[in-house]
Amino acid sequence: MKNRPLTIMIQGTHSDAGKSVITTALCRIFAQDGYKTAPFKSQNMALNSYITLDGKEIGRAQGVQAEAAKTTATTDMNPILIKPSRDMEAQVVFHGKPYATMKATQYREEFFQLGVQAIHDSLQKLKEEYEVIVIEGAGSPAEINLTDKELVNMRVASIANAPVILVGDIDKGGVFASLVGTLQLLGPHDRSRVIGVIINKFRGDISLLQPGLDWFEEYTGVSVLGVIPYLEGLEIDGEDSLVLQKYGNDHKDQAAIDIAVIAYPRISNFTDVDPLRLEPDCRVRFVRKASELGNPDFIILPGTKNTAEDLLFLRESGLFEKIKTAYHNGTCLAGICGGFQMLGEKIMDPSQIESPYTIMEGFGLFPMVTEMTEMKKTVRVKGFCRMKGFENLLLSGYEIHMGRTQLNRNHQPFSILSGEMEGCTNQEGTLFGTYLHDVFHNDEFRGAYLNKIRKKKGLEPIERSLRFRDLKEREFDRLAEHVRRSIKMDLILEKMKEFSV
Repeated sequence: MKNRPLTIMIQGTHSDAGKSVITTALCRIFAQDGYKTAPFKSQNMALNSYITLDGKEIGRAQGVQAEAAKTTATTDMNPILIKPSRDMEAQVVFHGKPYATMKATQYREEFFQLGVQAIHDSLQKLKEEYEVIVIEGAGSPAEINLTDKELVNMRVASIANAPVILVGDIDKGGVFASLVGTLQLLGPHDRSRVIGVIINKFRGDISLLQPGLDWFEEYTGVSVLGVIPYLEGLEIDGEDSLVLQKYGNDHKDQAAIDIAVIAYPRISNFTDVDPLRLEPDCRVRFVRKASELGNPDFIILPGTKNTAEDLLFLRESGLFEKIKTAYHNGTCLAGICGGFQMLGEKIMDPSQIESPYTIMEGFGLFPMVTEMTEMKKTVRVKGFCRMKGFENLLLSGYEIHMGRTQLNRNHQPFSILSGEMEGCTNQEGTLFGTYLHDVFHNDEFRGAYLNKIRKKKGLEPIERSLRFRDLKEREFDRLAEHVRRSIKMDLILEKMKEFSV
């Protein structure tokens, strides 16, 4: 008879307490220990997404957690993805495909029962295939105004019959108050699921913290399962814009190559530029104001959840003209996904699918027009580059976008992906646009393009570029080791087995 799968759920006292990172660490730890492991997050709200092998869209955090668990990501690991598109409005992605654009109250009233059933169904499928399921919550389980119809915290723990670890972030201050307050706001049944707490992001001498730990256990009757020291420089994909604060804070002011990434309000899939941040002679800055642009060597227009409204932001902020002037003065310029659409002549949305603006003028740097359509393209692709000087460099990644782009027949494609011409570039290679996310994760292309910029600046080329995917694997193992030695894994596993009986 097959043993029942083991489950554990990570919840937090608030957003950005470290739930995603600890879930990722546990996925790698259980995989290292020989368990067939899967992550699960019932409902994720994020603009950073991930494309599964069958072309479905889930939260990027769950895709990364699946990689940490050494398994293949599926939509059952994140059946509901909410992608904010405008104030008080979001696109609901259900099992990897767009379901509807809804306001918050509409979502709570109309989607709740469907969401509950999806959680039951996905968890059942995962339990049939995996030995361990590591579940991540969202926000706080003590948001009492939302508990009647929440789909991501204690209701999920009950459906999965999972023990819960509560995570508090000591780096923000008030960790004991937030942990105690959260526990006190939980009902008796929910509180009984909490097997312990983890204090995250600790800096300093743990002996000075010990009196507080002793007091906490005596006052609450809940075990402290570990204190995790702050881990510097962890390079694992972030879930949403909360992690943008780390960008531009790399103390590389004197770096040879200055890269400006435009951080418009609805920026998405900004992890496209992560490999550039890790190149030793590159400084990546996220630019929000025209006064911050300066004179960079390379400007990147990243993805966006609302191309027209972020294009309007560029115009109103003064960044539009600054970017265009910088390009004409010799700065290299690239657009990815929505950023690529902006580089054309027009964005047309006659049915107002994405915004109330039916026509928006673009940069006019490519001979193309993009029309927004109901259909959303989500697919993994591979092929090769066609840009002059980079011909036949292998490329792989994923596409995820709404809109159909029509290019003039005389354009120079950026690449051939899955047998089709894709993107656009100028003859000099100083301007390119592509729908290919993860374009800079391709080591050979990234290294060659940076060498083009180095040559332009009179710098020596670097022959061997960073191997980004190898680095990511090392980071998973570094994180797992760091967390493993900081928490009581034996006790956690024992409690998981008790709940599985």
